[in-house]
Amino acid sequence: MKFRRRIFVVGGAITPFIGKHNPDFIWKKHPDFGKKENPTLEGHLTAAITACLENTGVQASAIDKGYIGNFAGELFCHQGHLGSMAVRADSGFDGKPFMRVEGACASGGLGLVAAIDALNAMSDVAIVAGAEVQTTVSARDGAAHLATASHWESERGLDEFTFPATFARRSKAYRQKYDVSEADMAHVVVKAYDNANKNPLAHMKTVNMTLENASAPNDRNPNFLANEDLHDFLKVSDCSQVSDGGAAVILATEEGLKKLGKTPADCIEVLSYGHATAALGRVNDYTAFDNGRASITEAYNDAGISASDIQVAEVHDCFNIAEILMYEAMGLADAGKGAFFAKEGHSSLTGKTPVNTGGGLMAFGHPVGATGVKQLLEIYRQMKGLCGDYQLASIPTTGFTSNMGGDDRTTVSLALRNL
Repeated sequence: MKFRRRIFVVGGAITPFIGKHNPDFIWKKHPDFGKKENPTLEGHLTAAITACLENTGVQASAIDKGYIGNFAGELFCHQGHLGSMAVRADSGFDGKPFMRVEGACASGGLGLVAAIDALNAMSDVAIVAGAEVQTTVSARDGAAHLATASHWESERGLDEFTFPATFARRSKAYRQKYDVSEADMAHVVVKAYDNANKNPLAHMKTVNMTLENASAPNDRNPNFLANEDLHDFLKVSDCSQVSDGGAAVILATEEGLKKLGKTPADCIEVLSYGHATAALGRVNDYTAFDNGRASITEAYNDAGISASDIQVAEVHDCFNIAEILMYEAMGLADAGKGAFFAKEGHSSLTGKTPVNTGGGLMAFGHPVGATGVKQLLEIYRQMKGLCGDYQLASIPTTGFTSNMGGDDRTTVSLALRNL
């Protein structure tokens, strides 16, 4: 979308993403089990918003509108009405117009779209927060909750783990069409964990992933689908994490920056967004992200950029095949060459186009409603030199995000520029 007004990212905050295998996650074998509890959905949302206000120096009373990305608060936490929940974070929000936005794993991205649209209309300062808690139920029950983002009637029967099965279906089609091996695709996974090991906020910050372990199933990294046709095409390490966490960001117009006492040089600029939606359960080509490409192309065209301009990217790697297909949808790699883009090091921290520098969904983590907001903040942090041990050697000028909901059914892409 071409904007009527200039839109800026003022700053924000990301909470630690936690879950199984994270040393800070409380479970029955943790030394603090029975003494401490994991943060609640409200806890993650409030922590992200509070830190966002503190990091930017923005008062809650200066916010014109708020948008909250969340997918399944009712299912995992018996809590809906999250716009009103977010207002509890600061009394300065009382009476402000807040609302929740939902689009499966693209809920955070859709929150950003809603805020940008409001800023293009008549608002000047907006906050977007996303949060999700998914560790309150068993893996099987959680898989059923997440399957509500698929076309339940036609896709739920694929497997008890419905979404892993839909992407195993893509992996199977891709590997067979392009003669790509499981070991070729493993390089995406190893990159994700290598980056997360440098990121103190990452879910898998202490977990090492070797190429040997990621390249083939084994006792510690099994294939787990019951569907016999898809069983051999997905193992545990190919998947993103079931994470809890939150993120929040403040966006403003030029008038908004003046009200906040900020300048464009303090910020990064959102040049454009692309938002595309496809019908649930109707995937035309398992070897391509057609809907994602439409969203990406819209963002490219309206920003006047192309793949060759991008110096850092955050893409939706819910499974390793998803990151590979994102490379191709973005034009970073030709069809069938996405796995080799990672294998040859092009998407690494020292590559020509670093992708998912903090670990992506696979290793930074994937608290669903927070992901799209986290992606934007990761580009902001790279552009402002705030990423610590995983900071790129050269500060990027042009960045890009692509946040996907479902099996390439909803996609939000943002083109970004450092100022």
